[in-house]
Amino acid sequence: MASKGVQIVCVALGVLGLIGVIICCAIPRWRVSSFIGSNIVTAQSSQGGLWTTCVVQSTGQQQCKNYDSLLVLPSDLQAARAMTIISAMLSGLALLILFCGAEFTTCIENEDAKPKISLVAGIGLLLAGLLVIIPVSWSAHNIVQEFNNPLVANTQKYEMGACIFIGWAAGVLLLIAGGLLCCFSRPGSGSSGGTAKYYSNSASAPNKNYV
Repeated sequence: MASKGVQIVCVALGVLGLIGVIICCAIPRWRVSSFIGSNIVTAQSSQGGLWTTCVVQSTGQQQCKNYDSLLVLPSDLQAARAMTIISAMLSGLALLILFCGAEFTTCIENEDAKPKISLVAGIGLLLAGLLVIIPVSWSAHNIVQEFNNPLVANTQKYEMGACIFIGWAAGVLLLIAGGLLCCFSRPGSGSSGGTAKYYSNSASAPNKNYV
């Protein structure tokens, strides 16, 4: 069974990863305007996220607009919406399961069931990490591909925003937390087995000869 220290570290990493996934899902900073070549007009910049696109003025004023329809979005943004939401829900559920099966809680008193519950939580965190790494990597690939495309005008090129890097960091944290739980939460690991041995009194008592 995983030690308390490992489980506490996994909880901390899982919470940080969950916060990162929520930030990626909520903040429109997946792509930002690129000022290259003759595009020297920096009075305003465009930012895009999963739900809105924003225009930020040099004075700090920001105007955002929701996307008109889900069907007009590119495939990477459609997949990113679904994957990030599922990742946030799955990581939150895995953390709740981990709390129930952790050694530092008394929600479940059955010591034999705790390693199995922690293992389920570790698998959930691994899946949550993959579900957030896939969409941010997909979006980053498309941004880089459009940036290097000579047919795209410089004024229409974008760079990777902060949410891409936050998503990668959140995914790595979730993968580390899930990997640690899967390694240290195997049934029977780190324990003596807990099997009690009983000996009969006749075996321990000295032999007596009766006439």
